[in-house]
Amino acid sequence: MAFDYKKEYKEFYLPKRKPELITVPPMNFIAVGGKGNPNEEGGAYKESIGLLYGIAFTIKMSKKGDHRIDGYFDYVVPPLEGLWWQEGTEGIDYSRKEDFEWISMIRLPEFVTRDEFDWAIAEAEAKKKTDFSKVEFFTYDEGLCVQCMHLGAYDDEPATIEAMDTFARAQGYQPDMGGQRFHHEIYLSDVRRCKPENLRTVIRHPVKVINL
Repeated sequence: MAFDYKKEYKEFYLPKRKPELITVPPMNFIAVGGKGNPNEEGGAYKESIGLLYGIAFTIKMSKKGDHRIDGYFDYVVPPLEGLWWQEGTEGIDYSRKEDFEWISMIRLPEFVTRDEFDWAIAEAEAKKKTDFSKVEFFTYDEGLCVQCMHLGAYDDEPATIEAMDTFARAQGYQPDMGGQRFHHEIYLSDVRRCKPENLRTVIRHPVKVINL
């Protein structure tokens, strides 16, 4: 049976609908960065999704080709994730989607080294006749965070975020956005096939001890 990160690491992918604190270890990702409204048809964000899955499935399906990756095990491709921010804005302003900056990403299995990542890029470009130069090998060390499962439309996330902030402060922590720490979403539903009110999204925010 294929290894499923969502099932094996429920603490990272299947939190409760109540805020909780969690320490997230460093993880490696396939990543594409960009700017702009994620809902724009034919825009940079939607292009990035195609690039990510092109590399993700090149690695997953390497088992059927001649290239052998040391330590390979069969697995379910982990869910799409996104880091989001807006220059000069504390938190996220959902009314200004055109000002979004983002990093779209998919977790890499532990056996994927930078050399194997480079192989996957070259292999995908040769087979798909597509430029994958925007795709990067990205290590994210998230550390201490507050997270919660959000059920519903993306534009309704502020209520969940407010509950997360309230919980964190009650525990002695405050938001710690900026630098390399971002608003983080993990998408557990296919937006093309799911009603907005049924979307499941993990929301994760970095925190630090409250400065007194």
